[in-house]
Amino acid sequence: MTGRSPLPRRVEVLAGLSVAIDLGLGQPAEHMLRSAVIACRLSDRLGLDRTQRDTTYYATLLMWIGCHADSQEYARWFGDDIAVRSDAYLVDWSGIPYFRFLLGNVARGEPIGYRVKTMATLFRDARGQIATLVHSHCMSAAALARHIGLGPDVERAIAFTYERYDGGGLPNGVSADDIPIEMRVAQLADMVEVHHRTYGVDGAVAMARSRRGGHFDPAVVDAFVTDPEGVLSVVGDDPWSSAMSLAPDSEISLDEPGLDALVMAIGDFGDLKCPFALGHSRRVAEIVDSAAGQLGMSPVEIDGVRRAGYLHDVGRIGVSSQIWSKPGDLTGAEWERVRMHPYLTDRVLMRIPGFDDVAAIARSHHEHLDGTGYPLGIGGAALGRGQRLVAAAVAFRSAGEPRPYRAELSDEEAVARIKRRVDRGALDGECVEAVLTAAGHKRVRIRRDDALTPRETEILGLVARGMSNREIAARLVLSEKTVRNHVERTYTKIGATNRVGASLYALRHGLAGPDAEGLSG
Repeated sequence: MTGRSPLPRRVEVLAGLSVAIDLGLGQPAEHMLRSAVIACRLSDRLGLDRTQRDTTYYATLLMWIGCHADSQEYARWFGDDIAVRSDAYLVDWSGIPYFRFLLGNVARGEPIGYRVKTMATLFRDARGQIATLVHSHCMSAAALARHIGLGPDVERAIAFTYERYDGGGLPNGVSADDIPIEMRVAQLADMVEVHHRTYGVDGAVAMARSRRGGHFDPAVVDAFVTDPEGVLSVVGDDPWSSAMSLAPDSEISLDEPGLDALVMAIGDFGDLKCPFALGHSRRVAEIVDSAAGQLGMSPVEIDGVRRAGYLHDVGRIGVSSQIWSKPGDLTGAEWERVRMHPYLTDRVLMRIPGFDDVAAIARSHHEHLDGTGYPLGIGGAALGRGQRLVAAAVAFRSAGEPRPYRAELSDEEAVARIKRRVDRGALDGECVEAVLTAAGHKRVRIRRDDALTPRETEILGLVARGMSNREIAARLVLSEKTVRNHVERTYTKIGATNRVGASLYALRHGLAGPDAEGLSG
């Protein structure tokens, strides 16, 4: 990195985020971008005003942002969360097809005994159980929209993602015009894109007509089927350029602090895929920022490694939570999927203009000097200092975090492990020493005025890391009822409604991760 590249525009970074969302939906890259272009054309046909059209654009682009934050919960019911989301596009979630779909996908990929047990639990109150999950999704989506700086109109619209025009949706059974028009357009655009790509124009039209008045607003369907080729042709052969040209704030650039704030928020979004790693990307970025200064790296290089630290794990979204949450050994196929996540990070970041250097560092965070890393197995001179530094920070930080298959290591154990990797030639010794020095600095303690008690603060941290009330009770030797009461009081004090809201609060106030420090007063 020899000089500063022009900073990307805000919409370009958010478009990159939409590609990450595509991965978690089991859809090809640029699905949400194509959907946003289709939604803009439908908005024009419906005569929506500029504000409505602008809201429709971002509501469509990021309507599924809440799914990946709740992947752990989703995987508890459906196993492979990505596969079931992909298949869900081909089913109208209503009536018999809906229940047939649920039956075929409960605990997908799990042993038969576990599947039967999960089916029995789910079907005692299928709608109630799914409504709880959907409500959590909607709250998560709204919280994340706020976290990355989208406006209140977009935040409001995406809370209706699962509602249906006929009132048969979730979580509140809202119907007709009570669903914001922006979401009614986004729903059709999202489905039309998949069916057009899968079955052609006739297939997309047939799907839209079959769900007219049920899932979809009849007026929106009519705007599409009157001239479907005209709606679909607007996407063109370059969905990225088409979507950028239609963006409501296409000329809004980012300054350096604004870019850092946005990439930090996207890193938080990626970490929510695996609650046990909440705060991981923030801490990696903090460590490499300090360590890079110790190594005498230039300001441009420091900016690059810090942003790579924030974004290195966004590719996790493209791997099922069924795998990330597995407490035992991975199969060969599962391990191959894990080894793909740095490549998926690269797919997301390479789409953002000016992020070539950031992508090159981020995709190498599991590469080793001796060539034993992944995904490419490169080493030696092929790894620059920024790549070596981020790899060292990720290795150290990961050791101090819990995983489903092990508890977090103590500081002494983490230091010993990373030094053994230096001894065998996997990590750069100079970068490791800089990381250990940076990691040893006391973090800035954030003053809070939420009036949380020490016990509530402790429980908040465990909730944010994805632990259930039962697991927290066992860990703290409390009754489940006591834990539930603590959680309810904590949520009230911090204004959260679910785990994701609590997690975002914990991140903002330095309460995420095993070494979190917060100062109340």
